[in-house]
Amino acid sequence: MKNILLVCAAGMSTSMLVNKMEEAAKEKEEEININASSGGDVSKYIEDAHILLLGPQVSYLKKQYESDYSSKGIPVEVIDSLDYGTMNGKKVLDWALNTIENNN
Repeated sequence: MKNILLVCAAGMSTSMLVNKMEEAAKEKEEEININASSGGDVSKYIEDAHILLLGPQVSYLKKQYESDYSSKGIPVEVIDSLDYGTMNGKKVLDWALNTIENNN
């Protein structure tokens, strides 16, 4: 099972994207666990994460999270602002899974 963690300022907008990504995962018939979090709650989910995706509004945190988690093999990426704004869960999910695959 793949574990994807999304982070935004308050965790609310990413929750909507998580729902869209979960719908896309069901269509793929893949077991994927997706969590949304505010920046302050990352530690609750990061140990199981295969990738950390940042909402565009918190892209400024990328270097900090890379410093904290890249050494643990967890890629840190910023979600494309168009995909985020349109809540394109399928595209974000496919991109995340490809990134995980290419990181292994």
